Amino acid sequence: MSSTSAATSGRLPFPRLLAFAGGSIGSAMLLGVMGVYLPRFYAAKMGISLLVIGGAIAVIRLTDLGVDLGLGWLMDKTKTPLGRFRPWYLAGLPVMAFAIFKAFNPPDAAGVGYLATWYFVLYASYSMLALSHAAWAGTLTGDYNERSRIFGWMLGLAVLGSVAVNLLPVVTRGRISPASAESLPLIGWMIIAITAITVPLAVLLAPERIAPVVKKEKLTLKDYLAVITTPSMLRLVLADLFLTLGPGTTAPLYVFFFHDAKGFSLKTQVPILLIPYIGAGLIGAPFWGRVAQKFGKHRTVQIGCVAYAIMQTMLMVIPAKLFWPTFAGMFAVGFTASSFVLLIRAMVADVADQLRLETGQERAGVLFALVTMTQKFGSSITVSIVYPILQAVGYDPKETAHNTPHAIWGLEMCYLFAPIILVMVGGSMFFGYNLTRQRQSEIRAKLEGLAAADVAAAEESLVGPNETIAAAQ
Repeated sequence: MSSTSAATSGRLPFPRLLAFAGGSIGSAMLLGVMGVYLPRFYAAKMGISLLVIGGAIAVIRLTDLGVDLGLGWLMDKTKTPLGRFRPWYLAGLPVMAFAIFKAFNPPDAAGVGYLATWYFVLYASYSMLALSHAAWAGTLTGDYNERSRIFGWMLGLAVLGSVAVNLLPVVTRGRISPASAESLPLIGWMIIAITAITVPLAVLLAPERIAPVVKKEKLTLKDYLAVITTPSMLRLVLADLFLTLGPGTTAPLYVFFFHDAKGFSLKTQVPILLIPYIGAGLIGAPFWGRVAQKFGKHRTVQIGCVAYAIMQTMLMVIPAKLFWPTFAGMFAVGFTASSFVLLIRAMVADVADQLRLETGQERAGVLFALVTMTQKFGSSITVSIVYPILQAVGYDPKETAHNTPHAIWGLEMCYLFAPIILVMVGGSMFFGYNLTRQRQSEIRAKLEGLAAADVAAAEESLVGPNETIAAAQ
């Protein structure tokens, strides 16, 4: 069996891995700006209330959940000379570019309808890129540890992109800042330019291998239900939801918290303090990948959850306006949180192997759609809950506002305590998880054996009658 026709247990050459992982940069930059800076942009500059923004984003993301499932189903059905997932990945580029242009350059009269329309298109385009990229990554290898390596590099370069956005105030000496409404249109063009380079490079330089499947004539409703009801996948979906809800509660509050509660300057210090949190993933991703090779992926996630709770608690006690201690605290929290996405995505690829063996069908697209959905759903819930709470305690998001101590206290409680509880619930989902390294190796061996038998049968069927008689004699 050729390397281009089946998933292999070998290592992906580093230049190809780098090109493939680099495709995460643009979409990660966009997601970071959308989660942290764009809601505040529409609240502060466009004058839309926090309650309306929170409600609109929640509705958009909940509606977008169906888009993810539909995209995953279509990707699994796609068969082209370019591959199953690469066409979708490439098609997401122009959609994202146009949506960024519209969302980052709203007209003066733009209201909630404009925000809702282009936020929806942004999320749909992000789904096309992120979902196809993750599912494609799952087909590059069947090796348990190599998957951690691939997803680790994807996360690491995505972190690099997110860090670059927040480094702009330093590099430009404050002239360009994601926290500044005047800078967002230019940042949008930067994201478009970077994505236009990295996405085609990934498509041109990285292979897409067809994973071995068991022959089965018809896909039944039972096969689809198996995607949802498989215990391993159900645990992953629930864990991913809570591990998204945890850190996700801090994203829409980040600028408010560090500016109004911690007293840091809006245009320089606030963006810079996000750098250690995001940048910690550059070190954290390979670190957690190595820990997973020793303890297993699910146990490593649990270790990361406990460490996150400890570091988030330490961040709470740092006094206001102490820049470098806060810088170190943000690095520590980001380092622990970097284990969540990396390892859960690698475990989804393992579940895809399990379902491929049990149902005889490739369901990677739908599986990765499920965890993409949990990210969106979790983010929508956090925005729709914390923004109304802030409004209820009287918090005013305007740059010139003077908030009461009670409003600041409500902001602090939302930012600091909710993530700890949610992350610990997510980690508890892995008690009893049984898709271990040994079990996954057994599944891969069976899949490769079945694929080899299919190849042998196909070669035998090509032998003509004369050759068959001669072989019998």
